[in-house]
Amino acid sequence: MNVADYYVWLKAAHVASALLFVGGVTVTSLTLALLSKVPQAHERFVAGIRRYDRWVTVPAIIGVWTFGTGLAISGSWFGQGWLNVKLGFVVLLSALHGVQSGQLRKIEAGASPSMPGTLPVVILAAIVIAVLAVAKP
Repeated sequence: MNVADYYVWLKAAHVASALLFVGGVTVTSLTLALLSKVPQAHERFVAGIRRYDRWVTVPAIIGVWTFGTGLAISGSWFGQGWLNVKLGFVVLLSALHGVQSGQLRKIEAGASPSMPGTLPVVILAAIVIAVLAVAKP
């Protein structure tokens, strides 16, 4: 395999990881929004969302960062404006995921949900990231 062949596989792994990660953050956003309206949610539901987060969303974010870094290096994109903006939104989603995970942990321990609706932020960030990744303006 030559470098171009590896690029295609890096890109495929990055896109798959990104889809799983954004899906997980979206599910968690919806869950936290629901819990803020119905605080006495079923314990098994919250435990299930946390389990999904640990087994799917967390490995996906690791894949996003690992494969994305490999793509940026192979494409010599570091320092380009579009990538800097994209990285800013990826950092935002990563930080949001950390806050959401903490909220789920607190809710599972018996605390009341206190996180405002984050779904619009997730959707906007995902759109900006996708457009920048494809168009590379």
